[in-house]
Amino acid sequence: MAVYTKESKLSEPIFEDPSIVAVINRFGFYLGVGDRTIAESCRINNIDVDFFLAIINTYLNPEYLPVKIIERKYLDMVAEYLEKTDLYYRDIQLPNIDRHFNLLIRNEMQDKNGDDRLSNLSLLNKFYQEVKNDLQQSITKELEFWLPLIRNDHEEAIRMIRIGEGEIKGVKFDLPFDHTSLEDKVRDLISFFVVHLKGVRNHNLCMAVVSAIFILEKDIRQNNRIRNRIFRPLCEK
Repeated sequence: MAVYTKESKLSEPIFEDPSIVAVINRFGFYLGVGDRTIAESCRINNIDVDFFLAIINTYLNPEYLPVKIIERKYLDMVAEYLEKTDLYYRDIQLPNIDRHFNLLIRNEMQDKNGDDRLSNLSLLNKFYQEVKNDLQQSITKELEFWLPLIRNDHEEAIRMIRIGEGEIKGVKFDLPFDHTSLEDKVRDLISFFVVHLKGVRNHNLCMAVVSAIFILEKDIRQNNRIRNRIFRPLCEK
């Protein structure tokens, strides 16, 4: 896969993988990027270009190693990026899935005059609600505990990271570097739709739900690389 540099056009990674739009939105870039290079765009928006390149290359390229991001200042930058990512999941992606899923369920119930015995949508929705709850809990712990601690009391954060967990008022918090369990649960949800779905008539709405869940799974998976290759090394310095 391509590795983008300061001289690359900002449009190039978007053409490679449109899912990067959600990532660059977190830096204040939106569609209509023009013909500017990444360096020019970052200078205009007052963004550290090395950090921006580390994020987008790590997100897009499984082989990329962000070796330049070693200074303490980058810890605050990645914490801010992850905060925006969490808020995007909570305020944009999950409500988008909810809207499509609820519309699909209502549509199917109307088509079948309220009889959903031939469909397993209610079972899939129950599993989705469990996955959503796990993601929301993870977001809350990160926004209310880990990110403030890392920003405001780095030494205490390092201590907790070294012992392998955080704890406050008797409640333990998993480390914020690995969302593999969330990846697995979202992937299982997709598998349920792909392999086990039955009794659904509105395939366009169903595709909208599955597509939205695919996008969420991909974003979680690729941001996991950012957590492990950028965030973890900075926190452990």
